[in-house]
Amino acid sequence: MCIRENTYIAQCDWLNFVEITRENPHNMSIIRIALDVPLSTLFDYELSGGTPLEIGQRVVVPFGKKEVVGIAMERMEQSDLEVSRIKSVLRVLNDVPPLPMELLTLLRFCSDYYHYPIGMTALSALPTRLRAVEPIAMKQALFYTLSEAGKTLDIADLPKRRIVQQRILQALQQAPVSGEQLRSLSSTSPAALKALLEAGWIAACAPSSSTSHIFNNAHALTDEQQHAVDAVVRQTGYGCFLLHGITGSGKTEVYVHLMDAMLTRGGQVLLLVPEINLTPQLENYFRSRFPDVELVSLHSGLAEGERAQNWLKAQSGAARIVLGTRLSIFTPLPKLSLILVDEEHDASFKQQDGLRYSARDVAIFRANQRGIPIVLGSATPSLESWHNAQSGRYILLKLTQRAVQPATLPTVRCLDVGQLPLQEGLSEPLLTAIGVRLRRKEQSLIFINRRGYAPVLMCTACGWLSECKHCAGKLVLHLKDRTLRCHHCGAQQRVPKACPTCGDVDLKPVGMGTQRIEDALRAHFPDARILRVDRDSTRNKGAWDAMRKLIHDGEVDILIGTQMLAKGHDFPNLTLVGVLNPDGGLYSADFRASEKLFAQLTQVGGRAGRADKVGEVIVQTAFPTHPLFHALRAHDYAAWAQILLEERRSAGFPPFMFQVLLSAEGKQEGEAMAFLKRARAAAVELNMQVEVYGVLPAAMPKRANHYRAQLLVQSDKRKSLQDFLRRWKPQLDAMPTQRIRWSLDIDPMEF
Repeated sequence: MCIRENTYIAQCDWLNFVEITRENPHNMSIIRIALDVPLSTLFDYELSGGTPLEIGQRVVVPFGKKEVVGIAMERMEQSDLEVSRIKSVLRVLNDVPPLPMELLTLLRFCSDYYHYPIGMTALSALPTRLRAVEPIAMKQALFYTLSEAGKTLDIADLPKRRIVQQRILQALQQAPVSGEQLRSLSSTSPAALKALLEAGWIAACAPSSSTSHIFNNAHALTDEQQHAVDAVVRQTGYGCFLLHGITGSGKTEVYVHLMDAMLTRGGQVLLLVPEINLTPQLENYFRSRFPDVELVSLHSGLAEGERAQNWLKAQSGAARIVLGTRLSIFTPLPKLSLILVDEEHDASFKQQDGLRYSARDVAIFRANQRGIPIVLGSATPSLESWHNAQSGRYILLKLTQRAVQPATLPTVRCLDVGQLPLQEGLSEPLLTAIGVRLRRKEQSLIFINRRGYAPVLMCTACGWLSECKHCAGKLVLHLKDRTLRCHHCGAQQRVPKACPTCGDVDLKPVGMGTQRIEDALRAHFPDARILRVDRDSTRNKGAWDAMRKLIHDGEVDILIGTQMLAKGHDFPNLTLVGVLNPDGGLYSADFRASEKLFAQLTQVGGRAGRADKVGEVIVQTAFPTHPLFHALRAHDYAAWAQILLEERRSAGFPPFMFQVLLSAEGKQEGEAMAFLKRARAAAVELNMQVEVYGVLPAAMPKRANHYRAQLLVQSDKRKSLQDFLRRWKPQLDAMPTQRIRWSLDIDPMEF
């Protein structure tokens, strides 16, 4: 018997799907279908005789009072349902090819491992347009080539003002190019393309099926880079490689040469990146290196139609390079021959709601399933990956030198803020260093991972603090628009003119945010060109692209930013990085906090001195002698990782333990705790080889008017934990949960 969620009963006719054990006397053709509903089962439907259907095809079926899209997962000779309750498939959608069996197997694995309903797992892997009951129309991808007249044309004869037309013709002199690639050359490319077609200098053509391609081999590899490329290319079958390269060591160049090798073999390459902000610049870079190769990106920043079209190009094999964020790991790729995971340590690869999967871990399973190599790249690998490399499970490849000579790693200075006076959070040595860069016409980056003006507003008379009434957190002061905002639930209000408690008008901002640092630097360096980069300043579409161009064009002297600027960006003229208030990660309740802090500081520090100019990193901290800062100054990730691994081993934490976190939340205080206590009692009663901790409030016990709590279970064996979950999960499903929401997070990253 499948257990249903109480909140779902009112939304569908449950009686149509009650399971009873009864043989099918009519020997109907039964199709078991995955539907996007929170029930851990497939659903049986009858397929009328003679209707062609392949496993993996999308179908439209009745469910309750609605028609919904499902995926055909199995074909059965009979059903356990009563014949009168089996409904018929309404129509089979033939607009796109069926999902391959390999992908269906991957989705079943994810459903089983992460203990999430198979239907919701399978449907969440599809682009939104493919979950609609209306068929999708595949647009014909147009390619363009030089006509006979165009081949004899001297581009220099064109008027100089026709710059975009010249670019298009130059690109087509190399090879036929897709319309999408040509349109990426300029915003006026469509008009230039139309003019060239009308002039008869270019012509539309069908995409080439040839596996040959142009590779712009712009950079010679270092010996270390060449060794890494050779090791992966020689790999036959599955192999997981950890590419540990310092910042600026040329990991991207290794990726490019690996892509070239796999494309030459006729394969497809999937590159996973952690954040949307990194995809446009990487996409442009890879297009410049492979000008005639079809490349598509997949991320949530795309329009639904564009994402669906890119997904279909990948499924057909037309897209040879697929660049995407975590959800793209579920893209069907018939010729997949290599998976690359950039910044593999990044927490963004872990989905935090719905199917709580790790794209990195799923990528490793998929590579193993298909028998191909996978490369995990990072300057600061996750401890799990580093431990696997040290134990021999992964193959370790190292890049220890910066790729651009004579670039070297920046020097790191840690300033003791307990011994230095601060001016609006900035020390005199840091201000002096910024002034030196201004005189040299070099760029500086001030990194503070807190947006807004100040973290809290306080009354100096009675001690009132600007607390969020919906969360167990503070309202952040945004002085530009005079609002107090909660960065957790989104609530906001006007800044009060007087204290709501005592009426005193002396309200003071406490702490520092990006806006306050911006104001302080403008006051100290009135002639400097200052740019703030955070979620507030980049909210409008295209804002970050415009900012990045300003930085590259040398139109900015001082950058102030959050973690958006910490990784993946190459600013050749940036030589100074100042880090403010990093100490929170040293005393956090999260056991991964110091690991994340070291990675963050290494990444942001790595933005300095990436070309021929010497870089410097200045860290303002109250704990300059902490081992973390000692390792940071020495650029010694291995030493810091060894310290953390020893701590984790003695404390019994990952990677030496495997964990599952049961979280619950309710609108009434105590409801979530009561549910988790019942869940804990059930777990203890099972008496299996797991360690069951006590029920605790979440790190943020109240968020958006919901009280939150959690329960941790762990084991030193993955199989033991999975065996436990297979028995515990049905008991959780059976518990009354009308007033709460709960979820299981396997291999949790956040607590």
